[in-house]
Amino acid sequence: MQTERLRILLVEDQPVLRAHLHVQLSGQGHEVIEADSALTALQYFHEQRPDLVLLDVILPDRDGYWLARQIRQQEGSKWTPIIFLSAMNHDGDLQQGIDAGGDDYLTKPVSPVVLRSKLMAMQRLLVMRNELHRATEDLRTANYRLTHLCSHDELTGLGNRRGLNERLHQYIGQARREQRPLSLIMCDVDHFKRYNDILGHLEGDRCLQHVAGQISTACRRPLDYCARYGGEEFALLLPNTPPDGATAFVLALIHQMRANAVEHPDSQLSRFVTLSGGVTTCVPDHSTTPESLLRLADASLYAAKQRGRDRFVDLTTCMDTSLQVDTPPALPAASSSTPSARVA
Repeated sequence: MQTERLRILLVEDQPVLRAHLHVQLSGQGHEVIEADSALTALQYFHEQRPDLVLLDVILPDRDGYWLARQIRQQEGSKWTPIIFLSAMNHDGDLQQGIDAGGDDYLTKPVSPVVLRSKLMAMQRLLVMRNELHRATEDLRTANYRLTHLCSHDELTGLGNRRGLNERLHQYIGQARREQRPLSLIMCDVDHFKRYNDILGHLEGDRCLQHVAGQISTACRRPLDYCARYGGEEFALLLPNTPPDGATAFVLALIHQMRANAVEHPDSQLSRFVTLSGGVTTCVPDHSTTPESLLRLADASLYAAKQRGRDRFVDLTTCMDTSLQVDTPPALPAASSSTPSARVA
């Protein structure tokens, strides 16, 4: 197993013995930090974060046992090996050192061979610790990526259907507790099959990514949430947004799509890619479920398609954006705090 060069904090108040140990340690290729008291050593420990502490038991201010306990209390999750040095060689001294947080105990005068062997053993332990730490970080990263993939759409980077369902449950509960309105928008790309048939699936994917980018940009408040519901269909959740605020939002989204238009080679509606959408808003009560909101939004989406597409419809308020898109509204400003209600 590969060993590593150690940064060693040497705590010894006798200058001659400290110099002798320094020569031994540096001769083995290690970096040595010297301290002649417990308080100075504790300061160096925080500043230098050594790999190992060689610690005399008897020091002029506090004893080595006190210093070991301080190190163990303050080192955090990174374990630092501590080897005590002492002329005392009774079993009780060894027990006291281990109880204080030490990992080994060497009797003075220290044999160079024994010291080298102890350091090699500690090096192996440190290598294993570092490998375990890297493996733990790799596992944490893999778990994060897996969690992200479970709730996000790989193509667009938006949430996916599972993520939407989880967020719907969360937002309905929050809106119910606070008695605030929650708006849900379902929309899809008009005549997307024709787009795919003419340009191919790779261009179709780029089109979906473009639309997702426009939708994501429109969701400017921290809690606004957008997801790819499936195929060319998208869903948007707008918390604390009443019907007129939802209307202002979809009007702004329509104008944003037009300002960043992508040409459609075979649409019966426009030269460019357009959206049809359904909107529903409610202040949730105990009968409100994610399924009931999705059904209402889907019914409005179906009505938008039946009325000719390239529009957003809310059946509960009789809103139809095809009558209102001539004057582009501004999207509400983003907020870094809890979002205020969206209003027209």
